[in-house]
Parts: sequence; structure tokens; C-alpha cells
Amino acid sequence: MKKLLIPILLAALSVAAQEKPIAQAEYVKMLYGIKGAASVQPVVDALRRRGIAFPVTDGVRGLTRSKSGNNDDLKRALEEAERRRQDPGSTKLPAPADSTEILEKTRQNTLAVVEEMPDFVVKQVITRSEAFAGTGNWRRYDTLVIGVSYSTKNGEQYRVLSKNGAPVTSQLSNSYSGLDGATSGGEFVEDLSKIFARDSKTTFEAESTDVVRGRSTIVYNYEIELANNKHGGVGLKGPVYSSSPAGEKGRIWIDRDNFRVLRVEYKLTDIEPTFPVKAVTKLIDYDIVDIAGEKYLLPVLSDFRGTVESGGKRFESRNVIRFRNYQKYGSEVKLVGDEEDVPADEKP
Repeated sequence: MKKLLIPILLAALSVAAQEKPIAQAEYVKMLYGIKGAASVQPVVDALRRRGIAFPVTDGVRGLTRSKSGNNDDLKRALEEAERRRQDPGSTKLPAPADSTEILEKTRQNTLAVVEEMPDFVVKQVITRSEAFAGTGNWRRYDTLVIGVSYSTKNGEQYRVLSKNGAPVTSQLSNSYSGLDGATSGGEFVEDLSKIFARDSKTTFEAESTDVVRGRSTIVYNYEIELANNKHGGVGLKGPVYSSSPAGEKGRIWIDRDNFRVLRVEYKLTDIEPTFPVKAVTKLIDYDIVDIAGEKYLLPVLSDFRGTVESGGKRFESRNVIRFRNYQKYGSEVKLVGDEEDVPADEKP
């Protein structure tokens, strides 16, 4: 029996050593080991699980960007690891009982926001790009400006105002899906409400902490199984519209003090294997905006991506939507050249 104690003890010490905070030399070695998008996730997981034992300098940030292809998840995980290193107490995850209370308060606040959604108008500046799937080499093919009005009576209504800077005369419609190319919707109500709908039976798990626009947040993984995702799925435009049911898996960033969702990102799961759409991801940022002197939590940025297979090749489309100039319902949405200051597409 005594002979067995030595290897068992050594194994335990080895595991303990592996779970120590990551040293800078080890982190640099991890970065140089990245060989594509799939190999970034283990580095992200290690940062979240173990933390770091070194200060994050501009040089470390630059190396992280260059070796990861400017991966947003890795950049966020590194910055959060630095916050945890400097102030471990404020970045501690809540206990299970506290987590349940946080989620229930957030559910109540979110559904209240949906019920109390103000009537408003807003301008959407949408840049649409495409690439061969997996390359990240985006080519922008147009920029749209769309006027959106929302009212409790009529729901969301859209009017295309311009395309590539040229004014467009269009009719008011319940969606802008009639446009050629990829389109998306649901940022105002549907995407948030389905996560917290009782019949979605969403499961949550606290993953890490983060800071979003200066607000301390708890990041939760969530999942809606295919059988319970009654409010979701994926569609494909064409001569005949087609669709597939889908599950949903993602993360939400909850304001630790005000119990509001500040960010949601997700991907669709269990899409029918024969369906041409092979992948869908979406990120939405929410912030407090002023409408006629009142404060409301509304979307300010959305990044939608979809992968479609055609002719044996896979193509990826990307729509980045910037929500600008929220106003009281009944106001006129005007073109003021907002599309001219849209950032250029990222390069891999």
C-alpha cells in the first residue's frame, strides 16, 4: 500500500502545478502554439480557469492580437485575467444560491423591459460583407441605412433609406428581408425574451466575470435545447423560403449591480444536416439610451454571421448593425452621412 502512495501523491502535485496561475513564459508558449481558430479556445479556457501571474503590458496585448488573429474571446479573457490578478475579490463568481437569485432578478428585469418597450424610431447603419467560410477575409459588398420604428401597436417596421450612400425610395414593411443578401432581426425583443421565456427551459452556468463599458458583469453560459427552442430557428431566402428548427447555445453578460443583460452572443445548434445553412452566430451589445428624457436599455451593436453551403463550397456572410440616434416615435429618420464613418472590415 505504501508503494502506491508515492505515484498518487506525485500525480496530485502535478495536477496542482498545472492549475497554478499561468506564468508569462508559459502564456507566450501557448500563443506560439496557436495554429488556427480552433486552437484558440484551449488558451481561453486556461486563462479563465487558472488566471495569470504576470502583469499584462502593451507588448503582451500586441502579441496576443497577432498570434490569435485578433480573437475577441482571447483578448477579453486576458483582460479579465488581469483584473482578477489585481483584485481577486471583486472578480469572484457568486455562490450557487446567489447565482440563482441574480438570474431570477435578471429574468424579471428583462421581461419587464420587453413589456415596457417604449415607442421609438432609430437608424440602423448596416455593413454587409462576405468571405469564403473560415478565412476571415471579409469583402464588404454594401452599406445600408434603414429607418426602424417600433410601437406596441405595430411592432417593428422598417424602411430602407439608402444603399451605398445613394438614397432609396422604399415602402414601410414589417421586415427588410425582401432585400437581396443576408438579413437578420430580433435584436430589440425576440433574442432576449426567448432566453428568459419559461417554455425555453434555458439552463445557465456561471463561467467568469468581465467588464463591459465600465460595468462589472458576470458571464453565464446558457443553452436552449432543440425541443424547447419554440421561438428560434434559421431561415433561408430564395424562390421558396425554407427553414430549419435549431437549438441555441451562448453566453450572456449580466450587470452585477443592476441585473441587466449588457451583452449576448450565441450560436445555433442541431441545424438539420441537409439544410444549406450550416452555422449561425450572433452578438448583441445593449446600453442605456436616452429617448425624450427617459432612459431605456436597447441594442447599440449587433454582429450576425451565417455560413451557407452552395455547389460544394461554403460561404460566410456578415452583417454588422450599428444603432444610432434613438428618438421618440413619430420622429423622422434623416440621412446625415453616418455610413461614411463605418470602420473598415477586419483582416485576418
